Amino acid sequence: MTTRVDIEAAWARLAGAGDALAGRDRNQTLGSLAAVFDAWSDPQSTWQRRLVDELPGATGMNRENVRRGLAAGLAHWNGDALREVFEREVAGLGPRVRVTGFPTTSVLLAGSIPMPTLLSLALPLALHSPTLAKSASRDPVTAGLFRESVLAVDEALGAALEVLSFSSSDPVCSDAFLDADCVVATGSDETIAAVARRTRPGARLVRYGHRLSIGVVADAAMSDETLADAAQALALDVSLWDQLGCLSPVAVFYLGSGSEVFAERLSEALAAEDERAPRGELPTASAAVARAERDGAAMRHAAGSEVRVFGDPKLRFTVIHEADAALRPAPLHRFVRVHPVADRDALLAAIRPLSPHLAGVALAAGSGERPSLAHDLAGLGASRICEPGTLQAPPLGWHHDNQPIVLPLARVADLEAPR
Repeated sequence: MTTRVDIEAAWARLAGAGDALAGRDRNQTLGSLAAVFDAWSDPQSTWQRRLVDELPGATGMNRENVRRGLAAGLAHWNGDALREVFEREVAGLGPRVRVTGFPTTSVLLAGSIPMPTLLSLALPLALHSPTLAKSASRDPVTAGLFRESVLAVDEALGAALEVLSFSSSDPVCSDAFLDADCVVATGSDETIAAVARRTRPGARLVRYGHRLSIGVVADAAMSDETLADAAQALALDVSLWDQLGCLSPVAVFYLGSGSEVFAERLSEALAAEDERAPRGELPTASAAVARAERDGAAMRHAAGSEVRVFGDPKLRFTVIHEADAALRPAPLHRFVRVHPVADRDALLAAIRPLSPHLAGVALAAGSGERPSLAHDLAGLGASRICEPGTLQAPPLGWHHDNQPIVLPLARVADLEAPR
């Protein structure tokens, strides 16, 4: 069991590791991390293969689902992509801007999807900030594997990262862990608020709170074939990682007249995905919510509403065609709603309540209306708008939470020339 003494000892070791990195050329560090990401992006690498072996047991996900999710999500997360982010955000500021990491960074991890963990740990290291991480309860595997992979490439850099685990309800350990100059917190809005109360005055708090994603289908100028393709692609977005990530669509807003047919096609596509990679374990509480939502939809249908329930009675997947755009609970674990909307104004009005939490939008639309729709969706706060089927494969440098990904973790100084 991790104690406050263990955490304080880890901080002491990290102080020494930070001293060893002081004055080191950042390009050397970036080269080491680029090599690490090159290794992780290869499906045949030790790291992806170990994660495929170990993550299902820890998360309850299907092994094939994990394999496909990693292959898609890490395909372009290589060294060049990491260098490009630093070129854009750091080097692009010019020679008279100094960007440095904080003396210490603590990273509170959350969720069960590995890619955010890799990036959350790599970025402070790239800035030479000694980093202490708390593993996510739903993924106790990835952070430790990442540390191993850094040590294998660059022992001095790997020593600047330590990973531990303790109960979030332990206030003593939490206070010791959060005693850092920069705190990176990922989790629910409630978790972020609790961390903010414990973060010491003057420390930087980088927040990644609750986020969700949606699909938007505009059938004008789209053929039956392209609509079928959109259903198959959205089924992949829903199925990967069992719909448990911030880029997993929880609802599809259908602009046009064929929403019920599309909901049936989406259900058929989810059935095919279930054959390829079945849904993982379904927690009892989640099953109860999903069953209640299915039963409630069936009752609304029996009362004369245009609601239809598609999917598997055993809850392997569910599609509910709603009669309107009213938002309803999202039980996750491959449970998605299709909402009809009459026109663009109705579409934007339906999505607007999601704005504070909107991460990604998978947009299927004809080439004529796609640019203006994308512009409107970005105006509602979406930080990523992409083709269906690619939601779970974001670029390494996407501006999640509508902000840069390196600079929030850094101290930036302008070095003015003498007059």
